[in-house]
Amino acid sequence: MRILIIGGTRFIGPRVSARLAAKGHLVTVAHRGVHNATLHPDVVVVRNPDLGLPIRRIPDELRRLEPEVVIHMIAMGEEDSESAVQAFSGVSRRLIALSSGDVYKAYGIFMGIDSGPIVATPLVEGATIRTIQYPYRRAETPPESLEFWYDKVLAEQALRSDPRLPATILRLPKVYGPEDNGDLRTVYAFRHAPTWRWTHGHVENVAKAIVLTVTDDRATGQTYNVGEEHAPTMAERLLTLPERPDVGPETGPYRFEQNMNYDTSKIREHLGYVEDIDETIAMRSVAILSSNRKKE
Repeated sequence: MRILIIGGTRFIGPRVSARLAAKGHLVTVAHRGVHNATLHPDVVVVRNPDLGLPIRRIPDELRRLEPEVVIHMIAMGEEDSESAVQAFSGVSRRLIALSSGDVYKAYGIFMGIDSGPIVATPLVEGATIRTIQYPYRRAETPPESLEFWYDKVLAEQALRSDPRLPATILRLPKVYGPEDNGDLRTVYAFRHAPTWRWTHGHVENVAKAIVLTVTDDRATGQTYNVGEEHAPTMAERLLTLPERPDVGPETGPYRFEQNMNYDTSKIREHLGYVEDIDETIAMRSVAILSSNRKKE
């Protein structure tokens, strides 16, 4: 199968392309040329400066590849999602796009930007979506910054705008691994919220989930939460991890009574997804590696 990955040179992307290439698919990774990652030897690389964020125009050379499936790793907002749909409708069979749990109203409540009662969790894919737009934009945010135009709710709407190109939406958890979030600040910095839950996912497990939706047509047009099957409380996580007193607390107007854990049963039951690496073991391994590096 001919597969085009837009972005895909950092963290999750190289793992996705490597898994697909190892399965014998013809994989092309297209990016702006800033991050030159080490990719699987069978992966074709296309560099084009037009692929900088936000992607306002998909280069014609990518359309000419006639990919059967497009994986949009960097669909951050409305504009770059619309450009992909316009480019590949009538060309490709399917579109896979990475979204986030920050689309849920629960996230707006947790961040203090939305009002209303606490939302019950774990959050299923049909849970209420956030209505407050641009969750990271502030009065002082410059228009050229990602935080100004980022909104995965608007991205999802644009990605689903053309039935000729059915989109599969993957709402990712907080992803961690040796290269990114390796210090597990997203756990250690919330030790002062011992009962709070936030779904995480090791990068290899997340890559496997993405590949599964690419290679299984049952995922066409579906939305899936991705991440660990059960999100422990912060206190429960910390019981299995080495101490990291050097990681200070995360401060903000957070409402910790609003959990941010997701129900990931749909992708498990629908596509048979199972982690490659046990999440508890994976998190401890990453934490130990990071702690050892800190001591060196």
